[in-house]
Amino acid sequence: MTKLIVICGATATGKSGLALALAMRLGSVILSADSRQVYREFDIGTAKPTVAEQKLVPHYLIDICAPTDTMTVADYQLQAQALINSPPSSSSPSSPPLLLVGGTGLYIRSIVRGMKIPRVAPQTELRSQLESLGQLQLYAMLQQVDPAAAQKIHGNDLVRTLRALEVFYVTGYPISEQQGENPPNYPILQIGLDCDVEKLDARIQQRTEQMIANGLVKEVENLCQKYDADLSLLNTLGYQEIKQYLAGDISLDEAKELIVLHTRQFAKRQRTWFRGYPQIEWFDANDPDLLENVWQRINEFISCTSS
Repeated sequence: MTKLIVICGATATGKSGLALALAMRLGSVILSADSRQVYREFDIGTAKPTVAEQKLVPHYLIDICAPTDTMTVADYQLQAQALINSPPSSSSPSSPPLLLVGGTGLYIRSIVRGMKIPRVAPQTELRSQLESLGQLQLYAMLQQVDPAAAQKIHGNDLVRTLRALEVFYVTGYPISEQQGENPPNYPILQIGLDCDVEKLDARIQQRTEQMIANGLVKEVENLCQKYDADLSLLNTLGYQEIKQYLAGDISLDEAKELIVLHTRQFAKRQRTWFRGYPQIEWFDANDPDLLENVWQRINEFISCTSS
């Protein structure tokens, strides 16, 4: 039977390093759960596994989408579930657990909770027409066509209102009837990494400096030259700040300070998200015995689910 081990937590908590060490011991593979690592060419700023790391352990669900395309949660779920249901070959003959690793909570939830997601791609023209009506009228429309969804969506939430109306007009069915969960029947162990705020801040500072040293500025410069500078991915964490530096709006030191600040804010949101899931078993990211402690828990999980 397929077994899945999730390694999750806020950015800069060391998920990738731990997962790499575990996968090498298990003879397993790693499935990424990072909403930006799916895009090709966005490497340094997304902390994508290096070529050397990918040679040590096979990584999947990275570099699967062009920067000009959009990878929806539904797209991700479809590809991840296909890999889990037909696991890639590994060096071990005993079908080791798969490792699902990342900090994108919605990606992880789509797998471990089996979220039912309407398979409706973004409709640019329809959204534009709807937006022109204004949120007040849009929400009134939603209350008419899908009152159940309207009860769960705040009256000022334009993004979710648009999505609900988009799904209704494309499929003819309310989004509330197409949502829900269908949890998988295979065993799942969820491991979370965390540490106190001061130590996490230090980790974020260190990782930001490392990204700059690894060539983040050159990466952003090349991407701006190859694609339109307004490409949505270039307005995300790490890229937007360096883009401001390249435009001459701020200094490199100011760009680094902004990256650190925005990463801290992002990490706080991630921690809040993951803390809402009691199934996650938490470990101290700074514990010198972290690998051995997690390894012991994994062996207990394998033993328990194999009997």
